[in-house]
Amino acid sequence: MILQVQPAPVLRGSVRLPASKSHSIRAFLIASCGGASRIQYPSDCDDAKVAMRAARKLGARVTRLKSGAWQVTASAHPPCLSNINVQESGTVLRLLLPLLALRGSKIVIDGKGTLRGRPNLFLTRALRAMGVRIRGAGEKESVPIRLSGGTLRGGDVRVNGSLSSQFISALLIACPQLDHPTRLTVDGGKIVSTDYIAMTRQVLAQSGVRIRSKGARRYSIAGNQRFKGLKNFLVPSDYGLAAFLMAAALLNHSDVVLKGILRDNLVQADRHILPLLRKMGARFQKTSQAIHIKGPSRLKGGNFSLKDCPDLVPIMAVIALFARGKTRLRDIGHARAKESDRIGDLTEELRKVGARIEEKKDAMVVHPQPKYRAGCLLDSHRDHRLAMAFAVLGTKLGARIRDIECTAKSYPAFVRDFRCLGVKVHKIQN
Repeated sequence: MILQVQPAPVLRGSVRLPASKSHSIRAFLIASCGGASRIQYPSDCDDAKVAMRAARKLGARVTRLKSGAWQVTASAHPPCLSNINVQESGTVLRLLLPLLALRGSKIVIDGKGTLRGRPNLFLTRALRAMGVRIRGAGEKESVPIRLSGGTLRGGDVRVNGSLSSQFISALLIACPQLDHPTRLTVDGGKIVSTDYIAMTRQVLAQSGVRIRSKGARRYSIAGNQRFKGLKNFLVPSDYGLAAFLMAAALLNHSDVVLKGILRDNLVQADRHILPLLRKMGARFQKTSQAIHIKGPSRLKGGNFSLKDCPDLVPIMAVIALFARGKTRLRDIGHARAKESDRIGDLTEELRKVGARIEEKKDAMVVHPQPKYRAGCLLDSHRDHRLAMAFAVLGTKLGARIRDIECTAKSYPAFVRDFRCLGVKVHKIQN
């Protein structure tokens, strides 16, 4: 499906922000590890639904209550006896693998689309060293991944954290359930996306699990810890998804209110969008319940590290097209291993509208131009964040975005919410 977006003379209105995909996935999987949990207002996106089904595969009873909350009741750790398809969710895949190994499962975990090219080698290598018989496809050990038994053991464990923090989060969730302590060392180059590790630890702590750390590279994890369940876990709104609506409002004449659960006491990597935009000169008001934007803002470029928030790369690149002065987005090499190559594919598509971008191994330098081509057909590469970033670009130039349905991975109501703010969009067949 192609989404046609017309330039927006003005954006006005209010929408309710979607729930955090990352918190929802962690909540469902951690809830399946022990105790009784109540998860309030989780995301209804495709990836969160995959996590919910995975919790059931792990033996948990998952039911929706009349209040709209979800009740998750864990069981003993039975082996999973049937194969699992995690669709296109890299987070669910990686957090799930050690939990399945913990149960001695002998199954195949598969996926589809963009997940079939995403690397898991650093995690499968760590699991093999811990006693698990596991093998993925090809050199990257992508899906399908076969688990053939073995016993997951603690002790001294090493994992490379230079490509994805999900490998670390996966072990932090599984290792407290082992019979013996684990000493986890993170090796490799720069550790990326560290806020996601902090998020995992925060959700674990709410379930009664304690992990000690020394810096960002050493973790001491006691075994035989009891997961007590998440009591009334309130899923916050997703700042990474709010970023697209904020950008559209900041780049156009607007009076927009984004309502949600915007608590600052829960770690969220994409909250970095707020200081990043303020450094660019954006003006907006934020409370614990809403973000109010009156646009346009006169934005300026800058030099920004997105090491811990690679999901912001696509929308920051689009914003940079309309800033004064060049913008350098650096420390983003790991963004190449997301649903798409978020450096190469993004650069390729933005050049179609006349953007001048220097593509580097782990950076992008955006040089704003006085004029861009309007109404271009842009390929999302089936990456939900590229699709939404290109829709924001469409509010300035007009655009057609291929495979817009991929936004359901994180934000099923994206097109509806765009319409609610006054953007004229319609879907056409490819």
